[in-house]
Amino acid sequence: MADAHRAPSVYTIPANKAFADTLAIGLMRRFGRDPMALARGVILVPTSRAVRAVNDAFVRLSEGGLLLPRIVPIGDPELDEAVGPFFDPAEAAPVPPAVDPLRRRLILARLLQEARPGFDAAEAVRLAGDLARTLDALQVEEIDPAALRALDLSGELSQHWATALSTFEVVLDRWPGELARLGAIDLAERRRRLLDRAAKRWADHAPARFVCAAGVTSPVPAVARLMRCIAGLPDGFVVLPGLATGLDDAVWDALGPHAPDPITGLRRPSVETHPQFHLKLLLDRMGVSRAEVQPWRVASELDAPSARGKAIDSAMLPAAFTHRWPTLPRAERRFDGVTAIEVATPAEEAQAIALRLREAVETPGRTAALVTPDRNLAARVAAHCARWGIAIDDSAGRPLSMLAPGTLLLAIAEAAGQRFAPMSLLALLKHPLVAADDGERRLKWLEGARRLDLSLRGPRPAPGLDGIDAHLAQGDKRTAALRAAAAEWWQDARTCLAPVAAMADGGDRSLDDHARLLREAATLLAGDAAWSRAEGRAAADLLDQLERDGGDGPRAVSPGALLPMLRELFDAVAVRPAQGGHPRLSIYGLIEAQFQSADLMILGGLNEGVWPTLPAPDPWLAPRIRSELGLPALERRIGLSAHDFALGLGAREVMLTRARRDAASPKIASRFWLRLEALAEGLEPVPHLAEWARALDAADAHRPATRPAPCPPVADRPRKLSVTEVDRLKADPYAFYARRMLGLSPLDPVDADPSAAWRGTAVHSILEAWSRDDAHDPARLVARAHAMLDDTRTHPIVRALWRPRLIAAVEWIAGELVRQMGEGRRVLGVEQSGALDIAGVTLTGKYDRIDRTPDGHLAIIDYKTGKPPSPAAVAAGFSLQLGLIGLIAERGGFDGVGGEARDFEYWSLAKKGETLGYIQRPVGGRSGIAPEDFVGMAHDHFVGAVREWLTGDAPFTAKLVPEMAPYAEYDQLMRRDEWYGRD
Repeated sequence: MADAHRAPSVYTIPANKAFADTLAIGLMRRFGRDPMALARGVILVPTSRAVRAVNDAFVRLSEGGLLLPRIVPIGDPELDEAVGPFFDPAEAAPVPPAVDPLRRRLILARLLQEARPGFDAAEAVRLAGDLARTLDALQVEEIDPAALRALDLSGELSQHWATALSTFEVVLDRWPGELARLGAIDLAERRRRLLDRAAKRWADHAPARFVCAAGVTSPVPAVARLMRCIAGLPDGFVVLPGLATGLDDAVWDALGPHAPDPITGLRRPSVETHPQFHLKLLLDRMGVSRAEVQPWRVASELDAPSARGKAIDSAMLPAAFTHRWPTLPRAERRFDGVTAIEVATPAEEAQAIALRLREAVETPGRTAALVTPDRNLAARVAAHCARWGIAIDDSAGRPLSMLAPGTLLLAIAEAAGQRFAPMSLLALLKHPLVAADDGERRLKWLEGARRLDLSLRGPRPAPGLDGIDAHLAQGDKRTAALRAAAAEWWQDARTCLAPVAAMADGGDRSLDDHARLLREAATLLAGDAAWSRAEGRAAADLLDQLERDGGDGPRAVSPGALLPMLRELFDAVAVRPAQGGHPRLSIYGLIEAQFQSADLMILGGLNEGVWPTLPAPDPWLAPRIRSELGLPALERRIGLSAHDFALGLGAREVMLTRARRDAASPKIASRFWLRLEALAEGLEPVPHLAEWARALDAADAHRPATRPAPCPPVADRPRKLSVTEVDRLKADPYAFYARRMLGLSPLDPVDADPSAAWRGTAVHSILEAWSRDDAHDPARLVARAHAMLDDTRTHPIVRALWRPRLIAAVEWIAGELVRQMGEGRRVLGVEQSGALDIAGVTLTGKYDRIDRTPDGHLAIIDYKTGKPPSPAAVAAGFSLQLGLIGLIAERGGFDGVGGEARDFEYWSLAKKGETLGYIQRPVGGRSGIAPEDFVGMAHDHFVGAVREWLTGDAPFTAKLVPEMAPYAEYDQLMRRDEWYGRD
């Protein structure tokens, strides 16, 4: 039986000592003389990672064989199974099993939907995660949910908080019934029962072995009761990490929690952001004063000087006591062995850290570890080390949503939710796991997927697999061969997408049904590759559980809600790498770093919002409600993060790192960094490390590219060009060269919105069909426009947004045709192609419309959906398309068209003032160019360009006349930004 009057055996290992090694040395000194005494003992630690750290410490310290004590994580959900009858005696009534966390979340999501029908399934699952954490907080602090109803906050809560609270209460009322149906209890409640059972049993019958609670800092009541029991056992003791025994009583008492004021009844706020607050609260709940805590008088090779511990305590003083800093002795403000590096960007920070890790590898026997809550920084550091052949794994793991099996399942869900929109479909078909089981099959699959990619360029086809089928079955002659090849491959790929189509077209389904279809689709697409390795097994386990328990979740999940729901669930699954990285290097998250030690400890990402991470708000209970109930303030997480920082700062050699900005904006240094700077009057920099990090990937000299001017042989130059290419040849010869000689044409974007160019093409197609069948009746133009818009193949954006504008434009064209035909004009042709051999080349062109004017001349008309070319551009020798069309017409290049061109018109479908549509003439009037001279002028400019670049040997210089070359399709190819403006 534990002695209630015996002084509690509570010890602390200072922050400047390596906790796991110091603990192991002390235990071996106490019990090592009798190997069985050590082996019979039990050590309770906070996490599974701590179990491994203590195990490793014993292995390092043992000189030969050693029977280790049983080391158990107190946070293990199956604590009774882990410790066996020692913790949960066989004669005791069994504790009901805990409800699975995922199943619990799904049930809570369903209850939320039923309480608030406005929530969709994805939002309900997201909020259920927050609700589960709030419910856990109530149970861990042993607060009866009924206490919510005892609070009188009428009129003090905003409508938002009142609604959230009422919803929370409805769910809490129904949750016990769900647990009874399952025959289970909450995990927090199960852990409380087990801990209380063990405390009671040990208090009545002290175990005949030592029991050590090491590194457990959680101040929750059940843990505090067990720790107090252990501290009172004959062979029991509690070892706390980094308790600040050197703080004076005024500082210690100021941390709180405080008793209510005897007059006002109000409490002073606790300093929950302090790294010692949770330790003080634990001691208070254990009924142990700080004066009763003894030092664990053991040293290890990895310890820092004792002065470091004093400096850490000084740096972490509460804000009300920082006025002491200038008066502190120098010994309490020194951080010998602590260096810092502050760089401009996260990339430089990762590079600098990787350099220090590589330096450690090159020093025999030296160990190093990076501790950071920033998983992106961890990934960057691992990537930098990998290029030197150094494998280093992030022990905090990566979320399933970022790993290949997770991204495959998310891509399936996205394709279903968007009903095979081209972007989501192609992302799925090109996923690295699809068809990856066979290298040859993978190559053929990618070849087919790329053909489909090219075929889907442009506006989005109709939804569903049938929409893709219809899209591949239509198209112009130019793309017919490509679409035919894509369609042949598509028929095979289509069969693998049958489960995805069932998800997309089946409407709302239960989550277990969605999970079944996801599994079938992933297996058809990727085979065993989807489920192999640790990440594949994690994905398979999650889907298996969703298939089993999804029926307890939201009743109806739409295809559109499936993607955000899965991403929320996948983000919560951390996949940790199998062991196999470098034995002397490690990357830890804050939880994983507890109990860890190394010769060099790098604390990275020290920016506010990263370390410490700002606490997420509780969407269910307002801060006032949490305070009234006695729940921990959300800011307590900052205090826990501060304690992690203080323990990391206690390593023998420490390097602190931060970047002054991230990818989005400048960043503020962490409050911990600023405290150290203020206390120590500056941090010691690492010599040359920042310069090395920048220099590692810096070029030795800046050598910008020069303006390209390729000069191919005259015999290889094109001998055929269209009237629309002449401006490109003159203004940007390099772009002409890239398109015509290199054969590089810009691709339309995938899933592109219909552009102004597409609208112009639509107008041209309407006019072409009208001229072919109804040229005598301008009124038929409008009917043909409506028919085109009503066609199911027309993009829905066009039908919804462009119909008024397009119809108005066609009505204006029809009105102008009626007016001009009434004045004696006659349409000779619409949308016809022609050619003319001239100056050693063939000039081709396609006119929009050519009319016969009343005086017998030709009128050349071009439709523009935007602003037509200016007369100034024409006068400079550009925008001569109408003149060149007139040249071809005058020389008989168009069938059925002959005569002299004297009228040149742009019919713009843009607005001018309040009027939609207007006619602009590029010559005549104030242009300075007589209409009768325009064709001759166009001829001369064209012949000059041909003789210079096509039949001559002039180089194709990039952006020769940049103000006339606004298009940018080839700017990257010509590396424009490297030389433009440097001449």
